[in-house]
Amino acid sequence: MPANDAALISVYDRTGIVELARALVAAGTAIYATGGSAAHLRAAGLAVHDVEELTGFPALFDGRVKTLHPNVFGGILRDTASAVH
Repeated sequence: MPANDAALISVYDRTGIVELARALVAAGTAIYATGGSAAHLRAAGLAVHDVEELTGFPALFDGRVKTLHPNVFGGILRDTASAVH
């Protein structure tokens, strides 16, 4: 399970994601990314976790489905102000 401070990066246009990811890492945020985004960030020397670590499943349909999983949506939709997570 990721740390409390984690970001998911999955983009088509990778313009500026290295700078964004570096700023997030500097702030103590763990980076999770999908296929091409992860490869792009790793090529820039960043430590990146694969989204499959969250889902437990590989990408489906030639990489078109990667983040449709309760472990991803739960993290996005979680109410951090609530006692029930």
